[in-house]
Amino acid sequence: MVVLSTLDVTKKFKIPGQKPIEVLKGVSFSVREGEKVAIVGRSGAGKSTLLNILGGLLKPTSGTVSRPKNFGFVFQSYHLMPELTVLENVLLPTMARRAAALATRAASEARARDLIEKVGLGKRLDHLPAELSGGERQRVALARALVTDPALVLADEPTGNLDAMTGADILRMLSELSGDGKTSLVMVTHSPAAAAVCDRTLSLEDGVLVRKG
Repeated sequence: MVVLSTLDVTKKFKIPGQKPIEVLKGVSFSVREGEKVAIVGRSGAGKSTLLNILGGLLKPTSGTVSRPKNFGFVFQSYHLMPELTVLENVLLPTMARRAAALATRAASEARARDLIEKVGLGKRLDHLPAELSGGERQRVALARALVTDPALVLADEPTGNLDAMTGADILRMLSELSGDGKTSLVMVTHSPAAAAVCDRTLSLEDGVLVRKG
């Protein structure tokens, strides 16, 4: 079953007094249930632009994107709420679901606590982001992305701000926690080690995706 697909997606950025910059040129690809896909390319190639379009944070200039409503997002810069604790940050994506009676508070909190334990932060539930290291913050971001048991996880350079050892740890957890056979993963990265945990790799070259393996 296909969980994510794009068809002829383009993105142009307008700069006053200059010709529009075309970052994406007719991007088309699909991701099946449980599949892990890495998107690689040089710095500035538009990888994050594409991922933000996939996640609905940017609108394409043209083309279409089809994705599940329930998806998680792991940001390179974590994007944790500084005034909230680890547990509260992880629970954030469940708020709308609880309001719509799709999950109870008790079930959501149990899921959050379980994920926080799995990423090794069971003793940091009440800590604020400022009290955590970069690697710990990324673990919180990973738990937050998975708390609603999403069909799809989008990850933007999840190891980009981390040292090699911490980055490898995050990759292991990302692969294990999304490795239930149902959760799909799309990760943009410049790291060969990160791409290696995926089933196949696509390269963004001159605004076009090409298969690398």
